[in-house]
This record gives sequence, structure tokens and C-alpha cells, in this order.
Amino acid sequence: DNKSFTLTVSGIDVWSYAADSKEEFTISATLVTRAGLPIGLPGEGQEAMGELKIPTIYSLDVDISDPVGPMNAGSDVILTVTVTNRGNVQDKVGEVEVSDNCPLLTTDNGLDSLMTNNIGAGQSAEANLIATASESHPRRNCKIEVSISSNGAMNSGGSAIADDDTSVTVEPPLDEPEENNGPGDTSDPVENVSSSLPGLGITTLICVLAVASIVTPRRLK
Repeated sequence: DNKSFTLTVSGIDVWSYAADSKEEFTISATLVTRAGLPIGLPGEGQEAMGELKIPTIYSLDVDISDPVGPMNAGSDVILTVTVTNRGNVQDKVGEVEVSDNCPLLTTDNGLDSLMTNNIGAGQSAEANLIATASESHPRRNCKIEVSISSNGAMNSGGSAIADDDTSVTVEPPLDEPEENNGPGDTSDPVENVSSSLPGLGITTLICVLAVASIVTPRRLK
């Protein structure tokens, strides 16, 4: 009687092989019984050839860097977004979405470059995301999330989405230094007095002193 069987192949890391890679394999079968009766060794054998094909795997990973510290209202912070191709075929970002939970925090579109450059298998691409807090932003911890999708998976009718998030602490703006002209300023003003009279020469000064020394007041009798 003919019997069917299922062949299972395991232990192959498909991520380590390029997509659509093919490899032949051999199946050997030996007939040991016929009609319930054993067949003497070595028995009857047959071989069949097969072919393994590595499937195409689209897989992107995204990572957003954490800020080095808090930011002040009215300033911005630069966050680095890294996309790594974990699949086994060249891919790129099909769509990118940035969201946050702070209405007074805005982000630019600096991640658009990720959708134009291809990323080889096992390679990474980076882009900067700038988050700006308005001058009236209150003290708050803001969550920024980046979500991307695989362009290759979208084109093949599938879906491969990855996301990551970080938190940014917004502090009130720095106080501007006050000018020292308030009521507490007790410093005396400096006045410069100038005269248009000609200055006395050294000779004239000596003569005046000499005359003053000769003339003495009269004593009344």
C-alpha cells in the first residue's frame, strides 16, 4: 500500500540567508517489508531530490534615542531615530508616524528621508527628529512615539509595523536676569562736573601765594 508522509525541515535560520535562496536536498527511502513480510538486507531503496527555498522576510526595527536631560519651554531637543532591517531582503520605510501627548509640543518631518533610502539586510539608517516646546509649555513629561511600516511588506500585500517611544521632560523657561536699577539699588550716581574757565598756570599761582604772605591785617588801636 502507498502511504503519504509529511517532511518537516527545522533548525534553519532563515534570517541568515538571502530571500529566495535555493538549496537541493536528497530523500532516501528503504523498503524493509513487503506485504507484512520482512525483506532481507539491504532491502530495496529509492532516492528523490527536493529543493528548499528561503522565504522573503520583511522586518524593520525602530529605536528612538532618549534625551540627555530635560528641556526648557521655548527650546527644542534633537532625538535620533534608527531603523534597522532585520529581514533578509532589501527594504525601506513605507510610512512613518510621529505622535505625542503634549498639545504644545511640535515635531518636524525630519524622518521623511527614511522613506527614500533603501536599507540592506542587516543594515541601519538614521534620521534626526526635532521636538520643539512652545514658550508657554507647562512643566510636564511628554511621551513621543515613532511608528514605521515596511515598504516591502506593503507592496507584497502584507504588513510589518514597528514602533518605539521615549519621554521628554519640559521645564518652565529660564528666568531672565533683572537690571540693577530697582529700589534696592543704593549706589550713588557719579557726576562729572566740567568748567569752561581757564586753568591757572603754575607761575600765576606762585605770585598769588607770595602776595598773600606779605600782606598782613592791620591791628586796630
